[in-house]
Amino acid sequence: MRSTAPAGFGGRLHGPTVQPTPHLLRHGAMSTLFGGIRAPSTLGSHLRCYTWGNVAQLEKAGREFLAALAGRAPLLPGAGSLAFIDIDSMQKRVYGHKKQGARFGHTKIQGKSLLVRGLNALAATISTPLSAPVIAGTRLRGGNAASARGAAGFAAQAIGTARACGCTGAIVVRLDSAFYAAGVIAAIRRAGAFFSVTARMDAKVAAAIAAIPGDAWTPIRYPRAIWDDQLRCWISDAEVAETEYTAFASKKGQAVTARLVVRRVRDLNKHAAEGMDELFPVWRYHAIFTDSPFELIQAEGQHRDHAVVEQVFADVTTGPLAHFPSGSFAANAAWLSIAAMAHNLVRAAGALASLPFAKARAATIRRDLIAVAARTARHGRGHITLHLPEGWHREHEWLHLFTACGPPAAAA
Repeated sequence: MRSTAPAGFGGRLHGPTVQPTPHLLRHGAMSTLFGGIRAPSTLGSHLRCYTWGNVAQLEKAGREFLAALAGRAPLLPGAGSLAFIDIDSMQKRVYGHKKQGARFGHTKIQGKSLLVRGLNALAATISTPLSAPVIAGTRLRGGNAASARGAAGFAAQAIGTARACGCTGAIVVRLDSAFYAAGVIAAIRRAGAFFSVTARMDAKVAAAIAAIPGDAWTPIRYPRAIWDDQLRCWISDAEVAETEYTAFASKKGQAVTARLVVRRVRDLNKHAAEGMDELFPVWRYHAIFTDSPFELIQAEGQHRDHAVVEQVFADVTTGPLAHFPSGSFAANAAWLSIAAMAHNLVRAAGALASLPFAKARAATIRRDLIAVAARTARHGRGHITLHLPEGWHREHEWLHLFTACGPPAAAA
């Protein structure tokens, strides 16, 4: 059991596929370098033995593993001043008719909301203004699970993980409107963090926005244009304002008074080319409910960076989480936790190699630092030398990583 899980973990470092990737560990001289390598069928049998309690133990091991990595690699530079936790869910499509927990749930594909049959993965990431995000925790749920289900306890757990990783300064938890709930915000505040959540555009929020004076709006220009799914174009100009707002006032003892930061974008006149000019400007509004200590423009810009969690989802779905391999729900939940640990280990390798690799895509790190061809040579009994490619353009980065990790212990 102890050697089977690391074998699956090592297989996830190489790439996306389920069966061929573990086979890579059994080819060539890999068995000479590594012990405990198992066949893909053995890994599958091992995962199917997991119960939900085993999955919880694996998730805890993943959190402790991340804290240990953060203590040995510069994963989160600047965490002593400011860190961000991004929580979001992803509907992962599955095709097997007998997969446990597979249900239809909402997801967005190319800006369109669709019903997709699959499993729902809840994830929390930790990042700083200077670092790429790492995965603080995962939780697999049925495909029809509401996004906010279990999010309160999950957020508190993620904040605890961030503290264990050295995030001793301010922590801002960023969420989208699916997590706009009194319980989630209360859990974040109890854990000593700030929240920044997209507010649902209900009648009360719309009335608060309408009450903002016209001279309170501050024009901003995005340094990088933002793609607007509704207008199907790039947006580079907008205006922001803020007002005080009390949310969840109808829930006894759960009312929260904080800032309502609003960004408005001018709605383009689709008939301008036909000579039908607009009589007055029309705006679309995006509201953020937050207790962030930062000033208006900074708080609004930080919340937009919540989109970084989508990059993490893209990294894991094109890498270790290409699909869920088992019909067993617990096995797939364990697979999700192993994928998160593999992602964090890849991020640590990039951070130790060089500054560009510290924020590079996980696929780039796997291609340039992990999936590297080498020739083995023996000197005496048990002493192995790896001959890497000559004139290799990533030689210095790989040597930085090797030096930082320390050479392997000499064979007995």
